[in-house]
Amino acid sequence: MNQLENTLTSLEVAEMVGRRHDQVIRDIRKITEQLNDHKNVDVDYFTEDTYKDGKGEIRPCYRLTKKGCELFSTRMTGAKGTQFAVSYIDRFNQMEQHIKQQPDISNLSPELQMFNQMFQAVANQEQKLVEVNDKVDNISEIVALNTANWRNETGNFIRKIALKQGGGVAFKEINQQIYAEVERRGGFKFNIRLRNMQTRQIEKGYSKSAVKKLNKLDVIEADKKATQIYIQVVKEFAIKYQVELD
Repeated sequence: MNQLENTLTSLEVAEMVGRRHDQVIRDIRKITEQLNDHKNVDVDYFTEDTYKDGKGEIRPCYRLTKKGCELFSTRMTGAKGTQFAVSYIDRFNQMEQHIKQQPDISNLSPELQMFNQMFQAVANQEQKLVEVNDKVDNISEIVALNTANWRNETGNFIRKIALKQGGGVAFKEINQQIYAEVERRGGFKFNIRLRNMQTRQIEKGYSKSAVKKLNKLDVIEADKKATQIYIQVVKEFAIKYQVELD
């Protein structure tokens, strides 16, 4: 979370439990249906909300209270359930400590309360500047990455982008978008090049299993210009989707 709040988002929960966001939403909706069937008040557990994805589109999400996290954890067993419990308990303890550290200004005069609000606004602005500087540093590191191991590095970026967008399905979609942009910039036709590469290897006597394993990345690796464009496009996507380096 960028700011401490008294709820966790379903996006954060999805990250904690290692599942796709749509799966977490589906489970929460099932729980709320059961709560409503038993005339329980689900607002004490979950509230509907929205967020903007990497494309700027509005998507549905939920906010979970501590009770909501406890209820959600009942659907999980074994090590994953334990790990989720540890994660959300730590988060809520962190929130509670933050709240306790805030001074009680209810007894201050209106003038002093006003000054306190001004000081808080300045502090918040400074925090935002720190966050902006962190993003700038992260972007600089992305741009400056060593491309000697480009296949592993770009693959890592794409997996992180996909995780933020919902998991396995998003991984395929992001890959398709990247390939399409590389083709547009370089005037390539990767499907044709891949077929030609497969034909050449068959003619050279390579086994069918080896030829079958060839993919678009092999085509890109065989062309220095395509490699450079591909790396640049992946970096741009990483910056666009605000991927953070480990």
